[in-house]
Amino acid sequence: MQPARTDTTVSTGAPGASIARLGARIKGFGPVLGLLALCIAGTLLNGDFATLDNLMNVLTRTAFIGIIAVGMTFVIISGGIDLSVGSMAALIAGCMIYFMNALAQGAGGDLAPITMLVLGIAMALILGAGFGLMHGLLISKGNIEPFIVTLGTLGIFRAVLTYLADGGALTLDATLSELYSPVYYTSVLGAPIPIWTFLFVAAAGAIILNRTTFGRHVQAIGSNEQVARYAAINVDKVKIATYMLLGVCVGIATVLYVPRLGSATPTTGLLWELEAIAAVVVGGTALKGGEGRIVGTVIGAILLSVISNILNLTSIISVYLNAAVQGVVIIAVAFLQRGRK
Repeated sequence: MQPARTDTTVSTGAPGASIARLGARIKGFGPVLGLLALCIAGTLLNGDFATLDNLMNVLTRTAFIGIIAVGMTFVIISGGIDLSVGSMAALIAGCMIYFMNALAQGAGGDLAPITMLVLGIAMALILGAGFGLMHGLLISKGNIEPFIVTLGTLGIFRAVLTYLADGGALTLDATLSELYSPVYYTSVLGAPIPIWTFLFVAAAGAIILNRTTFGRHVQAIGSNEQVARYAAINVDKVKIATYMLLGVCVGIATVLYVPRLGSATPTTGLLWELEAIAAVVVGGTALKGGEGRIVGTVIGAILLSVISNILNLTSIISVYLNAAVQGVVIIAVAFLQRGRK
C-alpha cells in the first residue's frame, strides 16, 4: 500500500508544478498581452491608429518618459523612489537654454554655434548626474526617506526654474534653435533620433541590470538591504549610483526634449514623474523593490503612450483625464502586487 500512496503523490504534484510555472510565464507576458490588446482595440476604434506616422508619433512621445523610466527602474528595484524627475527635467532645460543664450550673446567669445550646443548638452548631463548625486547622498548618508527628499526637491527645482524664467518662458536663441532642432525632428533609417536613443538607453540599461555586478547588487539591496550589507555590498555607494544613473537619464531625455519647442516654462515636465513611475510598475517591477526588468519598463512606457494616443484619437473620455487614467493604473498594479517581494 505504501508504494501506491507514493506514486499518487508524485503524479498529482507534477501537474501542479507545471501549472504554476505556466501561470508564472503567462503573468510575465501580461504587459505584452495588454499592449497587443490595446493596439487591436485602437485599430478597431480608429483606422488612423495603425498608420506608420501615428506609430512614429507614439514612439517618439514615449522616448522621453521611457528614457527616464529606465533610470527609475534601477531606483525602484533598489527600494527607492524619485518624485522630482519632471521638475528636474524642467530645471535642466531652463539651465541649458540660459547657459547657451549667454554664450550666444557674447559670453562665449568666438565659440562656434555647434560648440555652444555641445557645451549645453554636456551641462545637461552633468546637472542630471549632480542632482542624482545630491539625492543619493541625502538618502544614504543623511538617512532621509527617498519620498521626503525627492518631494522636497520637486518643489525646489520647479521654483528655481520659475525664478530664472521670471514666471514666463526661457526661449533658446533663434540661431541655436535652428541648429539644434534636427536632434528631435531628423529621422535615421525611418525613425526619429529620440526613438533610437531610447532603444540604446534601454539596451544599455538591460545589460547593466542583468549582466553586471552592479545590477545584481541593486537587486540584492531591494530584496533585503540588511542581508546585502552582511554580504559586504556597499549599499550606500550603490544607492548613490542608482540616483546618479537616473539623473543622467533625465539629462538625456531633456537634451532630446529641448529642441522640440526650443523653450522651457514652469510647466515643462509636468507629471513626468507620474508617467515614469507608472511605466515601471506596469512593466512588472515590484514597488517594494528587488525585482524588475528593463524590457517590461519599455513595454509599460509604450503601453501608457498607446492609452493616451487612443484617448486622443477616439475621445472616449476627455484628454484632460489622461493623468487620472495613469493614476488608476498605478493604484491597480499596486493592488495586484500586494504581498509581492
